[in-house]
Amino acid sequence: MGLGSALGQMFSKILIANRGEIAVRIIRTARRMGIRTVVVYSEADATSLAVEMADEAVAIGAAPAAESYLKADRIIAAARETGAEAVHPGFGFLSENAAFARQLEAAGIVFIGPGPDAIAAMGDKIESKKLAEKAGVSTVPGHVGAISTVDDARQIAREVGYPVMIKASAGGGGKGMRIAWSDAELADGFRSATNEARNSFGDERVFIERFVQSPRHIEIQVLADAHGNVIHLGERECSIQRRHQKVIEEAPSPFLDEATRAAMGEQAVALARAVGYRSAGTVEFIVDPDRNFYFLEMNTRLQVEHPVTEMVTGLDLVEEMIRVAAGEKLRHRQEDIRLNGWAIEARIYAEDPERGFVPSIGRISRYLPPEEKDGVRIDTGIVEGSEISMFYDPMIAKLITCGGTREAAIERMAQALDRYYIRGISHNVPFLRAVVGSARFREGRLSTAFIDEEFADGFSPEVTDAEQARILTAVAAVIHRRRVERDATISGQLPGRERVVATDWVVLLDREPHPVKVEAETDHLLLQIGEESCRVSSGWAPGCPVFAGLVDDTPVAVQVDPDGAGYTLTHGGASVRALVLSPRAAELAALMPVKQPPDTSKQLLSPMPGLLVLVAVEAGWEVKTGQELAVVEAMKMENILRAERDGVVKAVLASPGDSLSADQVILEFE
Repeated sequence: MGLGSALGQMFSKILIANRGEIAVRIIRTARRMGIRTVVVYSEADATSLAVEMADEAVAIGAAPAAESYLKADRIIAAARETGAEAVHPGFGFLSENAAFARQLEAAGIVFIGPGPDAIAAMGDKIESKKLAEKAGVSTVPGHVGAISTVDDARQIAREVGYPVMIKASAGGGGKGMRIAWSDAELADGFRSATNEARNSFGDERVFIERFVQSPRHIEIQVLADAHGNVIHLGERECSIQRRHQKVIEEAPSPFLDEATRAAMGEQAVALARAVGYRSAGTVEFIVDPDRNFYFLEMNTRLQVEHPVTEMVTGLDLVEEMIRVAAGEKLRHRQEDIRLNGWAIEARIYAEDPERGFVPSIGRISRYLPPEEKDGVRIDTGIVEGSEISMFYDPMIAKLITCGGTREAAIERMAQALDRYYIRGISHNVPFLRAVVGSARFREGRLSTAFIDEEFADGFSPEVTDAEQARILTAVAAVIHRRRVERDATISGQLPGRERVVATDWVVLLDREPHPVKVEAETDHLLLQIGEESCRVSSGWAPGCPVFAGLVDDTPVAVQVDPDGAGYTLTHGGASVRALVLSPRAAELAALMPVKQPPDTSKQLLSPMPGLLVLVAVEAGWEVKTGQELAVVEAMKMENILRAERDGVVKAVLASPGDSLSADQVILEFE
């Protein structure tokens, strides 16, 4: 178990074998505990926030993870060189690598996590399912064994019954997973799942289990020490997912009752005991509409979404992991655990929701997060000027809010997202705001198909209701008046020709006209928008990127970006161009033609930067709607591009192995 565990003494120095927000997160807890920290870093992270915050930093290689963060020998050498007594792996990279844990143990360095045997047992999805069944844990019907050929997979799928889930045995993070509803889909899914498993984990084994329809993804946080004590800390609802990757999580679940929560907790604890678990870990379940639950997998590490559990229990899971690794007994019994209030986490990614969530790479030119107060927490590893690299997960930050009720936590989340100002790269903040603002989310009617069903035609940041249009119209009129008021004070104006602040305007929201009259009162502006009136008060001044104030008595935050003669306003998941004109200018603007975008209907474009893995057609071939045309790999995920309509291939303009940019033409059609 390592020196620290054997002696039961707290560490004086630990090494963090990770990067980004989780490295910063661990540093903060270690600092509070009086423990010095060492971070390892790649060439891409030399100027990162984690490197700046840590007491010591050691370079371990080039930017690709395979040449740095996955090099166990370099990490161990760094620990020896700096005198670190223990290593915290965070999540991802080597956090669930049993061989790494054994190497640390052999080197006399404590692994802040479970023992290697538990990691190995739970890391193999096939073996973990067998162990779960022996421990009395409910499991999904399926074939518990590796499948080597498409023919075998097809036969097993027919026996299990469609729809089925094809899953990588060594999988995680949504990689190596495909749903198949028929024999035809099974062949494509089997190939892609196998390829992703091989590329991501070096293990191409896959298995098949029944796909539970309309499921929720609910997980139980467990905590165990080396003295036989195991407890659970309640559940997290992680059903808002995209391509099997979590987007929004919350604790507790709005779906579970006390009986189901207790039963799931008992089974999670039983599984942890069965594998001799110690440290923090998570047992994941899928739950059907009747609250029947089935074991999915056990993650033998800290979860990305652990903050929501911390917010409702008051525990610091990183601290608990460190204390357990140092040989201490758990400081809490099961009866001590209480879930107080509600917490929600939104994962903020560098990606473009309007283009199918393709990753966005580049430098963050402006970064103005909401204030961390009144139930708002931000876990991040970036600052203004940070680079989002193609080599790692595109996460920018995790935004966590809490409140006494679920409604209060949601409202804080909505307000915080409206204030989260990020520029320089594309990001998913407007999409997250649209999710938490949707009626279905607020009602708690969740499933893992939520995003596919609610955004079936993709995401478009458009104004969706009259109230949102009213708020944006009011804000546009107010910020424009403030600019005009400032211009009216400029010196050197000709006598008798001074700038006059008008009261009548027309606000064009994406060319839709909204007549507005603006009158100044003592401490607010009074607006007449069509037949309705409203009061707006705010301290906003020209140049401020976020308008914060009250529209009537409702707190409102709107992001403001200059856009030519107008503004781009972002609020409530919508992003619109606002142009404020005099009534006469608005009449003339209505006569202006609208510029049409170029026609790309006869081209297949790469939806993202990535590697072209496969071109499945040749020039002259006839293709049918839905036929596979090409496969592009990005962030180790395979993306199959299919024909949107029948046609004939005119030319193939890219070859397998090419590195593609976003919108690069792959095929042309006649």
